[in-house]
Amino acid sequence: MAEKKEYPKFCVLGAGNGGVAMAAHLSLLGFWVSLYNRSEERIRPIKLQGAIELVATDLENVPHGMAELPLVTTDVAEAIAEADILMVTTPAVGHASVAEACAPHLKDGQIVVLNPGRTGGALEFYNIIKKKGVKANVIISEAQTLIYASRVTNPAQVRIFGLKNSIPVAALPAHRTVEVVKALRHAYPQFVPGDNVMKTSMDNIGAIFHPAVTVLNAARIESTRGDFDYYTEGITLSVALVLEEMDRERVKVAEVMGFRAMTAREWLYVAYDASGRSLYEAMRANPGYEGIKAPPTINTRYITEDVPMSLVPISSLGSEFGAETPTIDHIIHLASLMHGCDYWKEGRTAENLGVAGLTLKQLRHLILEGEV
Repeated sequence: MAEKKEYPKFCVLGAGNGGVAMAAHLSLLGFWVSLYNRSEERIRPIKLQGAIELVATDLENVPHGMAELPLVTTDVAEAIAEADILMVTTPAVGHASVAEACAPHLKDGQIVVLNPGRTGGALEFYNIIKKKGVKANVIISEAQTLIYASRVTNPAQVRIFGLKNSIPVAALPAHRTVEVVKALRHAYPQFVPGDNVMKTSMDNIGAIFHPAVTVLNAARIESTRGDFDYYTEGITLSVALVLEEMDRERVKVAEVMGFRAMTAREWLYVAYDASGRSLYEAMRANPGYEGIKAPPTINTRYITEDVPMSLVPISSLGSEFGAETPTIDHIIHLASLMHGCDYWKEGRTAENLGVAGLTLKQLRHLILEGEV
């Protein structure tokens, strides 16, 4: 049993694959951890057992065993009352409801980390608690991606398959990022300072690699129930050309706002050391994508989360600040048709991110200083 650490105390909000892994891992590292989930059904086995079993793997620096949790609850006020750091691990579509639930109970000195924010997560959360009249000195921040590759394997049991080496995290306002990273590094040396929340948001490469590949392979997914390699077979030369155009539009939106976004090819090189003269060649050069199957249905988070929480805000920010996104817009439209909904209305927009009507100077001041 690891020696118990007095600081920081964590609350993990969301008991999906990532949240359960995070709660178990933090507990076995010796930290006090509470676990919150909106529905009782998902956390009932953990409450009954009083712990999560973190299954042993060959990974270095990942402990295993029974991770005891002092508090597992559906009461958000109770869950966050003792916590210094609130680790939000719900899907991005749940960030708004988490913000609304937490707002009345937030206290001075607490840090909120969205794992990850997707596109605009920290801005959305910040805008909601501001509208709710929160006066507490709270830092809102977001990670560029989730630190874990993990799966819940049985009730109250989880396996961690991978732990990323370097995760940029940024605060709103940007000058408070150092406080967030300093606090997180008590548990996670993998977190490194990101430039700002617009950078972490616009470097959301899943926006490029997930929705369009799923939409353009819809017939194959439905006819085979996803029995093909998603990246190596699903991304043909023609599909890759669509992704490259979407990527150019994403980078352009960041550029007109005054921020530099990493291209998808740059990201592949940094993340996997995979290079090529085109996005197609770079993805083919990445052995990490081999054997990853497509989702078994088009009702997948690659659309239900990545379209409204990643593509819609990119498009909306482009419209707000003067960058056209026709290819991204087509994918949003097709995804809405396929799912019988309107992702334009369901997704994050410049308005609910709190940046509609701002000048570029005001936007930059908001990102860097936390006020217009």
